Amino acid sequence: MTEQDRERLPSLSNVTGIDAYSPAEIAKRIEDTGVIKAALPLSKLAMLGLLAGIFIGLGAAFYTAVITGNTLGFGLTRLLGGVAFSLGLVLVVVGGAELFTGNNLIVMAWADRRVSTGALMRNWTVTYFTNAAGGIMLAVMVYWSGVFEIGDVKETAIRIAENKLALDFGGAFFRGVLCNMLVCLAVWLSLAARSVIGKTVAIVFPVSAFVALGFEHSVANFYLIPAGLFVGAEGGLIDIAANLIPVTLGNIVGGAGGVAGVYWIIYGRS
Repeated sequence: MTEQDRERLPSLSNVTGIDAYSPAEIAKRIEDTGVIKAALPLSKLAMLGLLAGIFIGLGAAFYTAVITGNTLGFGLTRLLGGVAFSLGLVLVVVGGAELFTGNNLIVMAWADRRVSTGALMRNWTVTYFTNAAGGIMLAVMVYWSGVFEIGDVKETAIRIAENKLALDFGGAFFRGVLCNMLVCLAVWLSLAARSVIGKTVAIVFPVSAFVALGFEHSVANFYLIPAGLFVGAEGGLIDIAANLIPVTLGNIVGGAGGVAGVYWIIYGRS
């Protein structure tokens, strides 16, 4: 088989025009996308990062409302909440935004030396802090809207925040690792799809799994923890840092190492 034949294989295999991209094609799309993301102008990157924080916060707010007063039992309630939370990543992927945890996949382009270390760190730093700003802004707006006074939403928000702030370092770290493995796999699978419906379905199952299992997502916590504190949860800046530091480190290990690193070893190395 000639090199030209190999290059034609993807198009020959997609006879209908709707077939999913192969894993090798996904890896290339992830790398190419990573190069583009790393080169975004600062103003555009910051605005897209702010949007991502708001989008994930909307998913978290939806989750909070859905699990409030639910009598389906622990597992089904968490599953239903996970489906609701998936709204956030659907908005990020389909609507377009720059999410710190998803951008851990840029490591594939970095490992192939298509993105510099400085460009990678710039993207992560800007997206992390603008995601945080977006999540906190949304928590403030939801608080001002009076939504927390509807039913038992306030009590649910307090319980969620206090449970997160009570985690020890190891528990928060490993929940962060497992969470971002699933989030990055959701992004990976979404790039296999050629339609909005396909992308949405690809996102819902991994995201529902991490929510149902109680894993920790740093960007979601930028909304969930402030929201709970605004309505009476016990905690302060030290408690917030004690959650976000291990969760963020875990997210990086799970996304950059557990997904991007593994797939680079399989598909990316020359």
